[in-house]
Amino acid sequence: MIRVVLPPHLRSLVRIEGELQVEVDGAVTLGSVLDALEAAYPVLRGTIRDQATQRRRPFLRFFACQQDLSHQPPDDPLPDAVATGLEPLVIMAAVAGGRR
Repeated sequence: MIRVVLPPHLRSLVRIEGELQVEVDGAVTLGSVLDALEAAYPVLRGTIRDQATQRRRPFLRFFACQQDLSHQPPDDPLPDAVATGLEPLVIMAAVAGGRR
């Protein structure tokens, strides 16, 4: 099982507190985890990535094992610690803005 941590606004959509767990068949990549997440929780389709381009939505970032994976190709394998369930894949809302 792959552990996934969602930001609060997406957790409220799926009505879950804490971590989610999804099962991935085959290689554990960012793309396969997002496919499994959207299959298990259809309300998330289109909220994490664009359904036509499969690109990450602005203001969302992907982290695993203290690494920013936001710009990695979706077919790159995730770290072994994520694939074995020791560490979660963290989807985090990015903070934007500046001084006025």
